[in-house]
Amino acid sequence: MFQAARGTADILPSEQPYWRYVEKAITEITGLYGYQRIDTPVFEDTGLFGRSVGEYTDIVQKEMYTFEDLGGKSMTLRPEGTAPVCRAYLEHGMQNLPQPVKLYYLAPLFRYERPQAGRYRQHYQFGYEAIGEADPALDAEVIDMAWQLYRSLGLANLSLQLNSIGCKACRPAYLAALKDYYAGYDNLCKDCKARLEKNPLRLLDCKQASCQGMAESAPRGTEHLCKACTAHFSQLKEYLELLQIPFSLNHRLVRGLDYYTRTVFEIQPEEEGGQSTIGGGGRYDDLIEELGGKPTPGIGFATGIERIILNLKKQGLTVPETPGPRVVVAFMGEKAREEAIKLAARLRRTGISAIAAAGEKSLKAQLRQANALNVPYAVIIGEDEVKAGTVTLRDMAGARQETLASADLEERLK
Repeated sequence: MFQAARGTADILPSEQPYWRYVEKAITEITGLYGYQRIDTPVFEDTGLFGRSVGEYTDIVQKEMYTFEDLGGKSMTLRPEGTAPVCRAYLEHGMQNLPQPVKLYYLAPLFRYERPQAGRYRQHYQFGYEAIGEADPALDAEVIDMAWQLYRSLGLANLSLQLNSIGCKACRPAYLAALKDYYAGYDNLCKDCKARLEKNPLRLLDCKQASCQGMAESAPRGTEHLCKACTAHFSQLKEYLELLQIPFSLNHRLVRGLDYYTRTVFEIQPEEEGGQSTIGGGGRYDDLIEELGGKPTPGIGFATGIERIILNLKKQGLTVPETPGPRVVVAFMGEKAREEAIKLAARLRRTGISAIAAAGEKSLKAQLRQANALNVPYAVIIGEDEVKAGTVTLRDMAGARQETLASADLEERLK
């Protein structure tokens, strides 16, 4: 038997209420904050991600699903959402629109990672981007939107982790300080030895226990910020206090993508920490320019839908059930079958969800099926009802039933 590929999952009908619940909250929050939906292709030119995400990041080095198409061009299944949105921003001339341009997406992403709870090789992500404005008030608004999304879903005991990693003016000095610090250690893990040469900022993000202590005592980026970055970060913290959003400064928070500048943040369950981050984001003021546009600031956020649902379940939050059919139309006899098919169609056309019994089941079996589906009403049609132009309406919960004219059925059900 074939099975779903490792690191992928079927979203079964029993799971759909969680997905619909989260999607409804996303639709409401994006409307409140003025974001418009964008859908980008599921695969892009491989070079887009190498240039934006960073050649020496784990995503580009280890996790991308890359293939050569029939025209000999290297293409990659989308591993993250920001770069495609920025590519679309440039390609479609959105820099000519009133700024900032606010866009959101809800889409599958693909990364060859080790599967674990809430982390899949194909996973779904909600993300949003605000492009064209450098004001730290926009950083605060982006964070506030994420915070309010989780609150609207009922999630509690979350922690906002915050840091600034500077800009291209002040970061080189900080990277030099990191290199000097780590040069004194000869027990770095294999990945960190490579990071020390090619991407020293990622040293702070290492998950290996042997490197944790070194990272904790490493120089702090906020101590190497230029005047402009210091002012930006100070203002952001003031705005978050104004919005009454609690936060913790985390000097090791750098995020896993090279395009980030200045503000970076993550939202985590308090009891689990960074390994179970629900969502995160940050500023990427150089990314549009890297992709061929004019210098254009931007900031975004993304959260995994599977991660949200995992935390909804962990916190014991119930979600509304997806409404099922209200009526099963059961029948006895071939003539009644035809009437049942017509009646079910008639009910649907007036906005009443209905299913018509199928196959050669007895009336008793048809009613058992209605019970199993938790359908509140059964409409029963036999040869006598067909001749008289009537139906029998049964309340499945109380087993009460009444006979009424077929023409009056919709009004009675409503």
